[in-house]
Amino acid sequence: MGLLNVGTQALQANMVGLQTTGNNIANVNTPGYSRQQVIMSTVAGQYTGAGYVGKGVDVQTIQRNYDQFLTRQSTLATSTQAADVTRSDYLKQLSDIFQGGTTGMGAAINDMMNSFSDVASTPTDLTARTVALTRVDETARRMRAASQSLDDLQVGIGQALTEKVSAVNTLAQKIAAVNGQIALAQGGGQPPNDLLDKRDQLIRDINQYVQTSSVTADDGSVGLYIGGSQALVLGSSAATLSQGKNDFGDPLQSKLVITREGQSVTMDESSLGGGQISGLLRFQNNDLVEGRNLLGRLTTTVTSSMNAQHALGLDLDGKAGGNLFTPVSANNILTPTAPATTNTGTATLNLGVIDTAKLVASNYTVSIGANGAATVTRASDNAVVAGPSGFPLDFDGLRLSNLSGTVAAGDRFLLKPFSTAATSVAREFSSPRALAVASPFVGQMGANNTGSLQLTSLVAKTNPAAAVPASFAADIAIAFTSSSSYTVNGVAHAYTSGAAIDSGLNPNTWTVTLQGVPQAGDSFTVKDIRTTSLDPKLNGGNATNLMNLRDAAVFDGASMTDGYASLISQIGIRAQSANYSATVSTNIATNAEKDRTGIAGVNMDEEAAKLIQYQQAYQASAKMIQVAQNIFDTLIQTLAH
Repeated sequence: MGLLNVGTQALQANMVGLQTTGNNIANVNTPGYSRQQVIMSTVAGQYTGAGYVGKGVDVQTIQRNYDQFLTRQSTLATSTQAADVTRSDYLKQLSDIFQGGTTGMGAAINDMMNSFSDVASTPTDLTARTVALTRVDETARRMRAASQSLDDLQVGIGQALTEKVSAVNTLAQKIAAVNGQIALAQGGGQPPNDLLDKRDQLIRDINQYVQTSSVTADDGSVGLYIGGSQALVLGSSAATLSQGKNDFGDPLQSKLVITREGQSVTMDESSLGGGQISGLLRFQNNDLVEGRNLLGRLTTTVTSSMNAQHALGLDLDGKAGGNLFTPVSANNILTPTAPATTNTGTATLNLGVIDTAKLVASNYTVSIGANGAATVTRASDNAVVAGPSGFPLDFDGLRLSNLSGTVAAGDRFLLKPFSTAATSVAREFSSPRALAVASPFVGQMGANNTGSLQLTSLVAKTNPAAAVPASFAADIAIAFTSSSSYTVNGVAHAYTSGAAIDSGLNPNTWTVTLQGVPQAGDSFTVKDIRTTSLDPKLNGGNATNLMNLRDAAVFDGASMTDGYASLISQIGIRAQSANYSATVSTNIATNAEKDRTGIAGVNMDEEAAKLIQYQQAYQASAKMIQVAQNIFDTLIQTLAH
């Protein structure tokens, strides 16, 4: 009856083949499914005098078509793609906040500067003054709106991080559970293909959020690691991820924290590799910080420059001008400096602006060394910009001083000069009469001048209506002793046409620029306008100076009106670079997944061919059983007779 056994085994083996092929076809669209293949082997033959007689076929195993290298490459490429696409998408949102054209902040700044032209022409025209104040208010409004949009984006990132960290924790628990099931199933001696597919898909899913590396244990379980060496899943146990803060407790930046058995480790986003969480953290901790700092520097420079110039003028009532915008902060102090949580000293540092033309859109870190020497490092490029030395420290247009307490070696501080500068900026007053557009000083050529002197500009440095220096004299004459020399306040100087001449006082009260060739005996006198017969209301000199600020080189050598264009350019470059990276990584991920599915994916044409192959083999096996049965029946009938 060997033929019957051979036929029965063949029938069963081909039935398994048909079932496996059908299972492949059924799961052609199932994510993570790996094509399965029946591996058959010949049953050992029986020895006879005529040689070995075959005893049929046996199903050895159901093999999963799987390439570990291609699967890992596809997973890593997809993880990198997720990080790049996430960062690129958020950078597009950041770019949308800083719009160009007539609705952009740059247009508002230009309109504000240009509005002082009409005020300079007609200083007493309340309509022109009202228009100028309206432009000031619109500029402040657009600055606040941009700041609010950045805050809204920050909130959105926080919510996205919360959701994705929760998703990682859920997936890690599922992987740990499947690890336990696989370890139990492996004891049967056959690979649990469906469980292995399920785990691989879960690993691909978790890599969408955070990049992992894996190590397979002897029991078939897989250990997953993130951040290089932090164990996320070990066997059937999983660690927990959460959001944390950096060493300074900065509420605008987040870190990823992993906790296992009560021990927590804070990881930097640079160590996470790919995944949406990495992309979000890179955007929040770098790109969004850059956007805030660029907006803050623009706001600080524009408002501080306008405030300083406005304070040098007189309003319609003859009073010294005050702030045009609400100051960024009182007494030129920007934001409190944040000490590290590990500091042992008691120092509180003070940060102020000393030169708006030198400001750099960046955060800074301060490290305290031996003997209290401080070193300041610029975060945007990791350049050391001051120290090591004692306080105060001057760098990038800022001054850092020790406000109170004492520092200790190893202390660190985070400086954020611009991150919240635009949050509450507003127009300081609404009365057009309070607009201080009159210059406190006027110039007068000597009545007997014979040279070709001409006045180019007269710029106030102090406002005598606000505070008169002890050494200030109402009338200060520039007396020329020759065509190349002059005296002012009794001090002789060389004269160069077009070169600035100051009052010679400390502090300096004004700066005048003259052109032409003077003759000995020529003079030019600077007067306090209030001591003259001139009506200050008809003077628009400070309005002209306010308007001229538009050409001041304050943004990395660019003019004030070009500052916003520079901001857009820097954000745009980041967005363009991120978009290119996202495009490249998407192409790489697509090709890697294509290679993986070329091995593991179900090919319907191939499965259809196998279906016919196994069907024919099954039918032939059934025929073999039928033949064996007929032989058996004939044998029985013969023996019965």
